[in-house]
Amino acid sequence: MKRISLVHSLLVGVWLGLVGLNARAADSTAVFTIEDLMRQMLVHHPVARQANQLTEQARQEIRMARGAFDPTANAKLYHKELGGKNYYTLWDNVLKVPLWVGELKAGYERNSGVNVNGENITPPQGLQYFGISVPIGQGLLLDERRATLQQALRAQEVAEAEQVKIINKLLFEAAKTYWDWAYSYQRWRLLDQSHELARVRWQAIKDRVAQGDLAAIDAVEAEMEVQNRLAQLKQALVEYQNAGLLVSNFLWGENQTPLEIPAGVIPSLAGTQIEVLAEGQLSELVATARESHPEVAKLQAKLRQLEVERRFSQNKLLPKLNLEYNLIGPGGTLGNSWLEGSYMTNNYKVGASFSMPLFLRQERGKLQVSRLKIYATQLELQQTQRENLNLVQAAFNERRQLEEQIALQEQIIANATTLRNGEQQRFENGESSLFLLNSREMSLVSQQIKLYELKAKYGKAKYYLQWAAGTMGVEAK
Repeated sequence: MKRISLVHSLLVGVWLGLVGLNARAADSTAVFTIEDLMRQMLVHHPVARQANQLTEQARQEIRMARGAFDPTANAKLYHKELGGKNYYTLWDNVLKVPLWVGELKAGYERNSGVNVNGENITPPQGLQYFGISVPIGQGLLLDERRATLQQALRAQEVAEAEQVKIINKLLFEAAKTYWDWAYSYQRWRLLDQSHELARVRWQAIKDRVAQGDLAAIDAVEAEMEVQNRLAQLKQALVEYQNAGLLVSNFLWGENQTPLEIPAGVIPSLAGTQIEVLAEGQLSELVATARESHPEVAKLQAKLRQLEVERRFSQNKLLPKLNLEYNLIGPGGTLGNSWLEGSYMTNNYKVGASFSMPLFLRQERGKLQVSRLKIYATQLELQQTQRENLNLVQAAFNERRQLEEQIALQEQIIANATTLRNGEQQRFENGESSLFLLNSREMSLVSQQIKLYELKAKYGKAKYYLQWAAGTMGVEAK
């Protein structure tokens, strides 16, 4: 009985030594948390950097659209001379300033020569002019320049929503991979402890067999248990290493250098602690998914783009009617004389142009296509909102169920620990067998592994709920 107590003390010492060894290992190793992974990815991951460029690209599209409102300076000079005779010299300079509606124009022209067309004859000092052109029908409410600019502004909203969507998906995929890595590490660690404990027990049993306290078959059974646990340990180690490699896929350094997780870096279970969500928080997530989810925001911005297209197509049904007025005068006199009461009515050039298709088939067809696009996008938006709401509810249910499972699993582990300790005591008293003790011990290890598996799933469920609500990318930023 004294020898059995000594063996028991030895095994307890080994177990406590393993716990202390793991504590010291934890102190000497670097812990890589999921927050560290997220921060690293947002700065250096190629997909995240590519997503960040979408907004910049949209801003450049807006700049291009605003370029249609830039003033332009134009000049042209034509000269013809034949046989030493000046047929004509045509010189025209004009500055055009686009307005939100219409266009301002100021210029100077000077034409000379014996063959200048009569309508192009100018005074010897040239002709100054200042005028405005305004559309009265088509183009008054919305023209191509304004439609392009408004669509570019909506395109920026689409790009921002797409950016959040891409980052959302990237972070969620990384979170799932990280928690698989954390689970595989905890599983390997438990199996390593279990193998070491079985190895020490095998050595102790061999000593007792040599002393005649136990049958030789007990040493064979103990050795086989060590071998079984070693096989499980080796498989767990491979899975842990492979899981780390998958996490490394998300790690990038500066200058797009791929990184790998160093050998001394381990994952952390920080983030798997139970955090019960209230029903009010669920309502907030549902509202966010309905109104602010990146896919919803993208479709809403697309609808605004299509509405601009519809308005522009509808405006094309109007006839083209443009009016133009130009105040003219000899070079150097316009600025001094145009304020005189009769000058503007005696020195001007006006014009009007009108055109309209008789059947408007192209315009009516384009308008109907725009309306059909809007209707189809509205249907897609309704379906997307419904799917998002159900997805949030399903993610919430899964998270709440895992919280209950983790609490229940902790109770199971407490009972399995009691059974294992009781079986250990019975074995020391000679009332049990090594087979039953090993069975109780492996049952406890299996339940502990199951707990870590549930915690890893719970960590995933937290990010799954954020992803379903569309808030992961927003919170990460």
